[in-house]
Amino acid sequence: MLQDQVLKDSWFAVMVADNLGNKPVPIEIMGERVALFRTEKGVHAFKDLCIHRGAALSGGWVKNGVLVCPYHGWEYDCSGQCVRIPSQPKEQAITQKAKAIVYECQERYGLIWVSLGQPSSSPPPYPEYSDPAFRTIISGPNYVNGAFTRVVENFLDVGHLAWIHDGLLGSSEYPEVKEYKVHFRDGRYISDPIYVYQPDPDGRGQSINNGIVYEILSPFTARLTKTDPNTGIIKINWIHAVPVSARKTLMFSLVARNYDLDASNDTFLEFQNTINQQDAAMIETQRPEELPLDLQTELHLKSDRLAIAYRRWLTELGVTVGTA
Repeated sequence: MLQDQVLKDSWFAVMVADNLGNKPVPIEIMGERVALFRTEKGVHAFKDLCIHRGAALSGGWVKNGVLVCPYHGWEYDCSGQCVRIPSQPKEQAITQKAKAIVYECQERYGLIWVSLGQPSSSPPPYPEYSDPAFRTIISGPNYVNGAFTRVVENFLDVGHLAWIHDGLLGSSEYPEVKEYKVHFRDGRYISDPIYVYQPDPDGRGQSINNGIVYEILSPFTARLTKTDPNTGIIKINWIHAVPVSARKTLMFSLVARNYDLDASNDTFLEFQNTINQQDAAMIETQRPEELPLDLQTELHLKSDRLAIAYRRWLTELGVTVGTA
């Protein structure tokens, strides 16, 4: 497991909730193997390790509300306590030491969230998910062979829109980024509106001059709100990047819109998947793979103010995973 106490106590979105059925599923967070499973009481996360002989609990099954280890049939209830050892006489008491390691787990915004430590707050907010004025799609799981910090900073990078997403989120004919400022408010960083010409910002083939406001909500989570001042069209992109390992990232994108609410989500989902693939291809070429926090290591422009704020915040928080 990658040791980082700052990140350990955070919430990580690890799976689309609808994808967790009646079988346990293995996932990995910062090198830690975790078994996810669902019972009538909700979703649960255990360290993917049976205390008996170290087998992966995710290889087992759920029966009558308990998780069964595939190696010797040990049964664990939702609290992690072993309640049955088949090879032991029924009348013999089960030692209290026979217990799985349990992680905090909850379902929110259509995703399953896990914390490896003791979270002091709820997962980052996404109010549009339950707002009837918006419709939300989920893109993911998407894997990137790069540090989660590079993934988040890429999302905050206004200048790349005209090049990596030329013809979609930007145009190489209009690459200039107007000066903007970044502010720290209510525990998050937020930018002034940045106005960008977007030839086709959502796959509908319609150009928009969007005012984009970026927010950095946590080391893993950022969002942007795009508003067309002429039509009132609002589109929100929210990303969450989970460090699977030091140089591998699991990412989810939640995209909300206040228009075409009755339209099929397929066009919007296909478009977001294309954008994510374009970003991943570039991120995977960056060196070093981890994000340099020393601002002297790479060159910076005024248009990089969001990235600078993000790097400084990581430094203040003491984040070590994914940083150089």
